Amino acid sequence: MHVAPVAPGQRFGEHVRLGVLTEEITPKLVDEVVEHSGRTEYRRRLVPARTVVYFVLALCLFSSSDSAGPPGYRSVLRTLTEKLRHLPGVCVQRLATSSALTRARQRLGAKPLQILFERRCGTLATTATSGAFAFGLRLVAWDGTALDVPDTTANAREFGFTGKGGVNQSGHPQVRLMALTETGTHALADAAFDAMARFSEQRLARQLLASLRPDMPLLADRNFAGYELWGLARATGAHLA
Repeated sequence: MHVAPVAPGQRFGEHVRLGVLTEEITPKLVDEVVEHSGRTEYRRRLVPARTVVYFVLALCLFSSSDSAGPPGYRSVLRTLTEKLRHLPGVCVQRLATSSALTRARQRLGAKPLQILFERRCGTLATTATSGAFAFGLRLVAWDGTALDVPDTTANAREFGFTGKGGVNQSGHPQVRLMALTETGTHALADAAFDAMARFSEQRLARQLLASLRPDMPLLADRNFAGYELWGLARATGAHLA
C-alpha cells in the first residue's frame, strides 16, 4: 500500500492506495471514470467515490486470502488504511461501518467499474514475455467460469438459479463469465457475462469476437467446436486451434 501525502482539508478516504495497482489504475483515471459515469459527488463523505472504487478492487484482491471465506468489508478497509490511521494530521475516530460501505457501493453503482475495465482491459505481453507468442503470433484463449453473486431478490430475478430444482449447491444465483485471455500474462482482453441458465459459453463467446485480431491464434476446447461459431471466429482473421 502507498501512502499519499496528507494535505490540509483532505478527507481520510482520499489517502487510500493499493501499491502497484495504483500505478496501473491511477487516482486520476479513477476520478475520470467516476465523472464520466455521472457519479461525481457534491457532498464531502467519509468514503468518497474514488475510495469506493479502490475498495471494490481490494475486495477482489483479498477475496481468497482466507480459506475459511472471504474477509468482511471492515476487515478489507482496515487492511487498506492500517498505515494511514497513524499518520500525523490524519484524524480518524472510527472506520466506516459495513452498512456505510454498502450504501457507498450502492451510490457508486456498477458503471464506473465497467468503464474502468473497458479502459484497462487488453493484451500486455511483449516479445520478451515467455510463452506469450507462437510463430510471432499472440496466443489467446476462450475461457469460461461460473461466479456466485449475492443472494438478493433482484439477483435471483435477473440471473436465476441453476442445478437440481433450480438451485445450485452454493445456494446463490450465479452468472456465467466468458473471457478472452492472453495466455502468456492471463490478462483479460475482453469479457462478457450473463445468467447461467440463459447463456451458454458458446453464446457469450460471440460477444468477444470483436476483440479477435489477425495476429492472434485462438485456443478453445471442444466445448466450442461447431461450424457456425468457427466461421464467425475465422472471419475476424484470427487463427483457430
